Amino acid sequence: MLLRSNFILISLLVLLQGCGSSSSSDTAIDEPIQEQPTTPDTPDEVVIETISCSTLNKLDFTQASVQSQMQGFEASQSIDGSFIASSRWSTSNNQHDLILTLDEVSLVKGLAITWLNNDERTYSFDIETSQDKEEWLPVLTSAISNASTTRGEYVELTESSARYVKIVANGSDKNDGNHIVEVEAFGCRENKTSSIELNDWYLSIPVDESTNSKAKSIYESTLNDNYFNAEFFFLDKEGGMVFRAPIEGAKTSTNTKYTRTELREMLRRGNTNISTQGVNKNNWVFSSAPASDQSAAGGVDGTLTAELAVNYVTETGDSAQVGRVIIGQIHANDDEPIRVYYRKLPNNEKGAIYLAHEIKDGDDTYYELIGTRSKSAENPANGIKLNERFGYQISVSGNILTFTLTRDGQADLIQEIDMNSSSYDLGGQYMYFKAGVYNQNNSGDPKDYVQATFYKIENSHINYDG
Repeated sequence: MLLRSNFILISLLVLLQGCGSSSSSDTAIDEPIQEQPTTPDTPDEVVIETISCSTLNKLDFTQASVQSQMQGFEASQSIDGSFIASSRWSTSNNQHDLILTLDEVSLVKGLAITWLNNDERTYSFDIETSQDKEEWLPVLTSAISNASTTRGEYVELTESSARYVKIVANGSDKNDGNHIVEVEAFGCRENKTSSIELNDWYLSIPVDESTNSKAKSIYESTLNDNYFNAEFFFLDKEGGMVFRAPIEGAKTSTNTKYTRTELREMLRRGNTNISTQGVNKNNWVFSSAPASDQSAAGGVDGTLTAELAVNYVTETGDSAQVGRVIIGQIHANDDEPIRVYYRKLPNNEKGAIYLAHEIKDGDDTYYELIGTRSKSAENPANGIKLNERFGYQISVSGNILTFTLTRDGQADLIQEIDMNSSSYDLGGQYMYFKAGVYNQNNSGDPKDYVQATFYKIENSHINYDG
């Protein structure tokens, strides 16, 4: 009888305890829910890695989290690829941490930080790194941003193997607010270099550090000495060569309206005794040119082969210009036998490919290979998406130019251009290839930009045999 009584008593206690508890579904709907930071789960066990590599490549952030942010200026906007001021992280308080997550543990060597700076303010900040978000290593302390720039600032860090990067934002000299437009990290996971040889090229970027009036030229010897620019020209983590050109910036001459980050062919291969211009050993001519020009030139006829992906195009500005970028061309003395365009409109998922052939001292003739060049074009059914890899080849034999577009799993698209009436076979006309990004929009937000990653750039010519 005593055992039975105890059993009944225990059962009653369990029942009463169950009645006193409430499930999550019983929570009052008017009770505010505290918004939690978007932080990834910390792994139960973190294996500390030590990485050793020497290359400098852009690393990929996958997530951003903070303790404080202003509505409409969330942390995720600091790694969204946009440099427009409205796409930023902002907080009204200082001493807040912006924690950025890399896609994998990497050797972190530097950060490019674009601060919101339209009133010449300076920001104070520190940077720390971690593999587990528990133990943090200071890699830059008491740093101050540049008050005179609105561009990205590259800061070198004490090298560390890390999965997480923390920017400790300490406000500005104006107030306690922090405003970061974009953050990009550079380092490596393993040694990844580009397979593109740059002995035959120089690079133009849309900035002149001294006057900001004319684009800067990085000539062959400097370019081949592992040249790096965190804003305009760098390698991605797979070794792809990245070219970026914002709407604002210095131009290559007074005759152009647009910015570019672009390679210019230099057959002199660093021999500065040879002029960059003219019918000489730095440039090439068509085999239809006079024999004396063929003998004097650095090559005859030519082929340029490229593989690339367009990563970003402008989304703001005049509808006639938005989304346009030139990704390759042949340039003559003053005109262009061919310009290769990629264009994706903001409301389209895919982009078009078209060509322009400029008759010497004359008008352009356009050839549409995929979609159209119209500012109101519909989404091209066979178009090329951003970040989709494709290839092109420009080949010249005499007065016949052949352009070939290549894509995996699809038939080549070929366009032949007859140049017999274009006057490039006249004496004194010299040629050079160009590859990179030549932004064709000067009407949008100054921070809007174009970007492409090249995986292959090969140029070749034949020698004059008399």
